[in-house]
Amino acid sequence: MADFFNQAREAAAAAARADKARGARGEGDEERQRAVPWVEKYRPRNIGDVAAQEEVVQVLRKSLETKNLPHLLFYGPPGTGKTSTILALARDMYGPDAARARVLELNASDERGIGVVREKVKNFARAAVAQGDPGYPSPPYKIVILDEADSMTTDAQAALRRIMEKYSHITRFCLVCNYVSRIIEPLASRCAKFRFKSLPRDQAVARITHVAQAEGVVCRDGAVEALVDYAEGDLRRATMSLQSASRMVQGSALDTDMVAGLVGAIPDPVIQGLRAAWAADARASQDAVDALGHAGYPAARVLAQLHDAVVADQQLGSLQKAKIAMLMARVDKALCDGADESLQLLDLMLQASQIAQAA
Repeated sequence: MADFFNQAREAAAAAARADKARGARGEGDEERQRAVPWVEKYRPRNIGDVAAQEEVVQVLRKSLETKNLPHLLFYGPPGTGKTSTILALARDMYGPDAARARVLELNASDERGIGVVREKVKNFARAAVAQGDPGYPSPPYKIVILDEADSMTTDAQAALRRIMEKYSHITRFCLVCNYVSRIIEPLASRCAKFRFKSLPRDQAVARITHVAQAEGVVCRDGAVEALVDYAEGDLRRATMSLQSASRMVQGSALDTDMVAGLVGAIPDPVIQGLRAAWAADARASQDAVDALGHAGYPAARVLAQLHDAVVADQQLGSLQKAKIAMLMARVDKALCDGADESLQLLDLMLQASQIAQAA
């Protein structure tokens, strides 16, 4: 037994010496850099690196110059740069070292109760301001970032309102959320609201192309555009898909078929088959839904791609498209509530068939 522990200690010491030697040669830094997810590796480091969101960036630049920052409320779709923007602003305002002491970042979806607000947030908000870096603006206040603030309970938001008022002279708050309607009005009225919109397609393509070139991923024509289109404006999802695709290609070039397989897109012939079943009888719709179930395609993805096909269909009139879109909305609501996928898709197929065949 003693020999076993001695061998384990010797192996651990040898591994430590090897790590130290790699660190001296700079190999450890390269390995750590390769292990960093690309979403974090290419996250904007300063306010000038933020892609799109020109209006928000312009206002924050002015706040940086005047050192006068209000309470902030960032809202919009996921993957549009809300959290990255406020973190980049904090680095520009305090410097990378001082920002660790002056910024408190909490994910409100995990820590969303009133106890967290009364203890952790309140204690940080009322603490004295740490010494700033003379090379940066370093205004005399701290920043509390509450990510996913729309997941906070109503009581926690009500408690946060009083803390924002009481310690506003030494602490600024930035609430980050996807749905501004879930923030109580007394809290939202104390913040300057900034809406983050989905990135324009050309800017998202340019950003993903930059990441692909930096990482040496060879992309064929249309591959980057397909990544961006499937991400639906979420730059974070597109970057993660690119990193996953880079593991899949392994020296070959990334094409649109690989991207479609990676993101789980349903092949166009399957969607066209569903569309063609509307012109046939109920048995054809039943067979089409059964084939979808056997293939394992998720109903939410079927619904999204079928919606795009309906919008582009020239054989349907505007009123028919509107009725089918409302039908899809009801089916989507039922799926979100936990309804059976096969039954909902069959209901969609039968009702859409009646709408499509109506004169």
